Amino acid sequence: MPQLPPDGEIAAQVATALAEDVGEGDRTAALIPADQQGAATVVVRQVATLCGAAWFEQSFHQLDPGVDIRWTAQDGDQMRPGQVVCQLTGPSRALLSGERTALNFLQTLSGTATAAAAYVSAVAGTGARILDTRKTLPGLRRAQKYAVTCGGAHNHRIGLYDAILIKENHILAAGSIHAALLQAQRAADGAWIEIEVETLVELEEALGAGAQRVLLDNFSNAQLREAVALNRGRARLEASGGVSLETIRAIAETGVDDISVGAITKDLRAVDFSLRFESGDATAR
Repeated sequence: MPQLPPDGEIAAQVATALAEDVGEGDRTAALIPADQQGAATVVVRQVATLCGAAWFEQSFHQLDPGVDIRWTAQDGDQMRPGQVVCQLTGPSRALLSGERTALNFLQTLSGTATAAAAYVSAVAGTGARILDTRKTLPGLRRAQKYAVTCGGAHNHRIGLYDAILIKENHILAAGSIHAALLQAQRAADGAWIEIEVETLVELEEALGAGAQRVLLDNFSNAQLREAVALNRGRARLEASGGVSLETIRAIAETGVDDISVGAITKDLRAVDFSLRFESGDATAR
């Protein structure tokens, strides 16, 4: 099951976003009587995977705990165009001031989850897993990685601190693939280790040095098939580079275990949501 980031992290992200948008106060919302109550509905305008409910709620509750939100869908659910996602009631000022920030989180994280779901669907039945990368929006790393799992894909390492990924420059600095792996094994302290290779010769050297996870960087599909045959199940093989929705099925069919896709979190296309008051026009701009 997808695991939300800690509550404090979500609250801090929302607080930063509200400070950026509301600042010292919403001058326009201040035109509305302080005691006026309102109601609104959020509708999705396209096929999408929902993600970001916790951030959406925080965006309103930090402005006024009196805002009540009733969800008709939850994170990870597939949504259809025109579907009501949630209904809100509470102080009109808070509904107006929090609208843009709340929708920004919802559209961004749902966009990530929707992209992940598309890639997962594209490789269905092959056995290959879709992995994310560190190519995330600054400050929203864990949020986007949570969204990736809501879309059915898997997380690679969170950051530089929780796993060892030995790349070309690390190998050059260590002197060889064997030397780099040996140093990593001595220093791992329980963290998993992966090494990047660029040729079949390097793959053979990595396997001979006891590699358990190998990143095959920019291999052609023919080379990927050769790598799978050479590996014979000894290490977990990950394909990376040149991956798109158009190419990923063929990559998966080579027999690799994992395919990392930077586009899931990097080439972001926001999901179209609309928040409408029950009376009047209060659409955020």
